[in-house]
Amino acid sequence: MSAGDDDLGQLLGRLVEGDKVAWNQFVARHAAVVYAAVQRRLAPFGRQDDIEDVIQDVFVKLCARDYRLIKTYDSARAKLTTWLTVVANSTAIDHLRRQKRGNRPIDSVPEAELSVDPPADPVQVKIPDGLLSPRQALVLEMLYRREMDVAEAAATMGVNPQTVRSMHHKALTKLRAHFQAEED
Repeated sequence: MSAGDDDLGQLLGRLVEGDKVAWNQFVARHAAVVYAAVQRRLAPFGRQDDIEDVIQDVFVKLCARDYRLIKTYDSARAKLTTWLTVVANSTAIDHLRRQKRGNRPIDSVPEAELSVDPPADPVQVKIPDGLLSPRQALVLEMLYRREMDVAEAAATMGVNPQTVRSMHHKALTKLRAHFQAEED
């Protein structure tokens, strides 16, 4: 480990302890790397006006939840600048995806826009006998008719939540294939 690595380790250690001077040094030292990565991602999409917002999102992400993300940095796996570039790229891509879908922060959406009226005539889907295994049918029953979440269904069935997710996925795959073939 070089002296530079020692300095970086000390800086990061002070930073995660909440040292404002360390945070300011960290930002001053690495803002250019974050800026370059974000600009490279946003500029081709004509989103130059968003660069500063995304840079701020990167730094907020780094210090969120008691510096949880920074605590995951491993100098044995990558240089800090490389790691920061990955974090900045990821944040910029997430930003582009949100913009593409027209997503707004949920807190800024009026509740009236989020409400959905129940359908006047709910459609009852008839699942042919024997298409699904009994356990797959039970999972669909619990998740959709009883409106249980995965953890509740797993506890009721005495299985791991991942098993419920897997059975749910397999059941939906069978249903899609069946109804697609019926449609064709």
